[in-house]
Amino acid sequence: MMMYWWVIVLVVLVLGISMYAGKNGNVLRRKQKPMDILDERFAKGEVSKEEYEEQKRIINSKN
Repeated sequence: MMMYWWVIVLVVLVLGISMYAGKNGNVLRRKQKPMDILDERFAKGEVSKEEYEEQKRIINSKN
């Protein structure tokens, strides 16, 4: 009977941690590359085509 309580506590703990990490996606998120970030910003309309091309040129010149 006591073992069941430990299992329940463990399950609740794991669910709590996973829900917290889900809300704060940056906790477990991998680091994005600059080009991926630029592509996302362009897709969202945050940068114009001209800005995109210029920043893409700058990023590629650093490699």
